[in-house]
Amino acid sequence: MADERPDRVAIFVDGANMFYAQRILSWHLDFARVIEHFTRGADLYNAYYYTGVQVPPDLSQRDFLTALRHLGFTVREKVIKEAYDQSNSTTIRRANLDIEIVIDMFNTASRYDVAVLMSGDGDFERAVELLRSKGKEIIGVGTRGMIAAELENACDRYVKLEDIRDAVEKIRNPV
Repeated sequence: MADERPDRVAIFVDGANMFYAQRILSWHLDFARVIEHFTRGADLYNAYYYTGVQVPPDLSQRDFLTALRHLGFTVREKVIKEAYDQSNSTTIRRANLDIEIVIDMFNTASRYDVAVLMSGDGDFERAVELLRSKGKEIIGVGTRGMIAAELENACDRYVKLEDIRDAVEKIRNPV
């Protein structure tokens, strides 16, 4: 008889991508509900959240990241860097964590069967293809208008946040 253990799931959240997705959607994700939704009938190996942080830290972001840690997330932070773009006289703020996401996906691959990648960033296409070639199921998650076709095509399946809103939306308590 085949091994009947449940799948082990790892969740990788591209924080910047999900921040902008929530802005477009005009509603917020409840990350406890996200974990619950993607681990039904499975075991959670780990959930990771990747984000840029400002120095000094923004207190609301600090509180949010503390709440994620209490939910069991491993939070990876990188200081936001600023660069001045002379072509249009604007300041660009970035903290690209794509490489950290990919490193964690590969370094922990023996510990999960299914990876949930919450991002629409096409830069993950090759990493997803390589993980799938190693027998991993990859579920991409994002919002319409923010999903690179390359990533959507590389994943085993791609879930639109709009389609699972009832399962993952943060429910606001009436005041």
